[in-house]
Amino acid sequence: MQVAMEGQNVSFPGIFVLLGFSNHPWLESPLFGVVLVFHSFTLMGNSSIILLSLVDPRLQTPMYFFLDNLSVVDLCVTCTIVPQLLNNLWGPEKTITSWGCITQVYIFSWMGYNECVLLAVMAIDRYVAICQPLRYALIMHPQACAWLATACWASSLANSLLQATLTLQLPLCGQHTLDHFFCEVPALLKLACSDTTTNDLSLTLGSVPFGIVAPFTVLISYTFIAKAVLKFPSAEGRHKAFSTCSSHLLVVTMFFGPGMYTYLQPPANSTQSKFLSFFYCVFTPLLNPLIYTLRNKDVKAAWRRVLKSQSWGKSFKAK
Repeated sequence: MQVAMEGQNVSFPGIFVLLGFSNHPWLESPLFGVVLVFHSFTLMGNSSIILLSLVDPRLQTPMYFFLDNLSVVDLCVTCTIVPQLLNNLWGPEKTITSWGCITQVYIFSWMGYNECVLLAVMAIDRYVAICQPLRYALIMHPQACAWLATACWASSLANSLLQATLTLQLPLCGQHTLDHFFCEVPALLKLACSDTTTNDLSLTLGSVPFGIVAPFTVLISYTFIAKAVLKFPSAEGRHKAFSTCSSHLLVVTMFFGPGMYTYLQPPANSTQSKFLSFFYCVFTPLLNPLIYTLRNKDVKAAWRRVLKSQSWGKSFKAK
């Protein structure tokens, strides 16, 4: 990769201009307020889920272990993308340094692929819990969960390194204006001044296990879950099983829907693409903890226990 700061051949600019939402200047101030509020709640929501599962032994189960991993992914995405977005929405400068752009490309690709496989693993966990309840503790033991999480992080990192490195090696011939609000592989491919057939093929093949196999795994898991639940003798049991899975299904739909539409069938115009990216970069990391918190009795009960213990601690100190 040739970087402009090295001086001779300007193939990779030292600074990129991010057009973002500058085509709609009237949107920038309202979007700044919305993004700032969402970013704050995203940090609090995902951090609280991680801390809550650490302090409450009742939440130290495979389901919440993978939910913690999902929260880490959301925190990485929002901390990588949103601060630069807020800076560009607020000020006149719509730029990002080359190293900031490189960081966004690698981390966002890594976290995006990681979330795909994590959601698939969480679906498998729900399948084992509902369809194989007597063997659940044997199958989803802590060591197996740790290996599954490691496989998610490692496989997504490997694919991210491949796709991002191939993209960053393309000659850009001094072009430095991205019609996007952050550095993403498809946006950088549009700036390339050489043939990108190899990159497109690599991106397509690399996305198969994450963009096709992972959601297909979720679909198969929930097909078996639905068949098993419908055989439950009591309506209460069916309701409890469906309510346990509904949060995960909602998160899966919100993530894979816009993501697959963007990557497997690129939108016709850049504005549509930007708003889809805005959804899964800003809204999804906020909605994940909200959905799991508001729709989960275990999390609500854990919050009550923590708050109750805090109030008891304060009253004891007062005495």
